[in-house]
Amino acid sequence: MNKDEMARSAVAGLMTLGLLSAGSALAQDKKDMEQCWGVAKAGQNDCGSNKTAHSCAGQSKKDHDPNDFKAVKTGTCTKMGGSLKQGEMGKMGMEKKS
Repeated sequence: MNKDEMARSAVAGLMTLGLLSAGSALAQDKKDMEQCWGVAKAGQNDCGSNKTAHSCAGQSKKDHDPNDFKAVKTGTCTKMGGSLKQGEMGKMGMEKKS
């Protein structure tokens, strides 16, 4: 193995190690998140239900739809006016209706 091949192998190994570390950090981040229903602005939802005529991120048509969720840090959903239950209007959505 010449120096050029060793350098390429070393770089490839470091890149692989970096990707593995980033992947485990992302998994840890998701573990500390919860689905917060009714807090997403139109087009800013992380996902939704089949009750809203879509099931994909970024496709919500209205603000604070109780059938669309945004992933938030665990323990912050109800503080920000959302609901932990799908279809249930959180405080944020109730204020909007008034």
